[in-house]
Amino acid sequence: MSTTKPIKLAVLVSGGGTTLQNFIDEIGAKTLYAEIKVVVASRTDIKGLDRARAAGIAAHVVERSKFSTVEEFSARVFKHCGESGAELVCLGGWLCMLAIPQRWHGKVMNIHPALLPSFGGKGMYGLRVHQAVLDHGCKVSGCTVHFVDDQYDNGPIILQRTCAVLDDDTAETLAHRVFEEERMAYPEAIRLCHQDRLTIEGRRVRIVPASA
Repeated sequence: MSTTKPIKLAVLVSGGGTTLQNFIDEIGAKTLYAEIKVVVASRTDIKGLDRARAAGIAAHVVERSKFSTVEEFSARVFKHCGESGAELVCLGGWLCMLAIPQRWHGKVMNIHPALLPSFGGKGMYGLRVHQAVLDHGCKVSGCTVHFVDDQYDNGPIILQRTCAVLDDDTAETLAHRVFEEERMAYPEAIRLCHQDRLTIEGRRVRIVPASA
């Protein structure tokens, strides 16, 4: 992947689009050398679409309920990604199961607001994750950027960042602190991909040292 040109991204959203906005802000600040070619949303009534349109990014809606199988739904999602010229697909609050086409293996990333493999899986998203962390009495939490496979929150881990869980935390305050780590972790994973520094070996992702 050439680093002389920005990496081309497709971003998938199902809600408020805070991760999408983080990418837009990082690109605007020139701290992330990327171009968002398309946004694909799983719902019509979400703020993520408003953020895309405000930034002048092409956006499409693909509703899961209109497709009889995961495979058909996924094919339509990735059709938009492919037609946009995207090189990497980034899930940002995307809540639908995907079947990853062969050509996209190792080219789809997600971020989860906990330290996988803990507190992941179907139904574990948003404040539910942070409440589960608090209920379990964890002393640290954080976020995980991982490649996506055909199971929820299961693909090989690229990187993780941690933060403390405070005695007086609520799900909301912990979510805010974890998101500050997400804001740094996800762009870093994209940069590593852009630099061809990620190698998948089974369940491990090795980060190749930067060339001199």
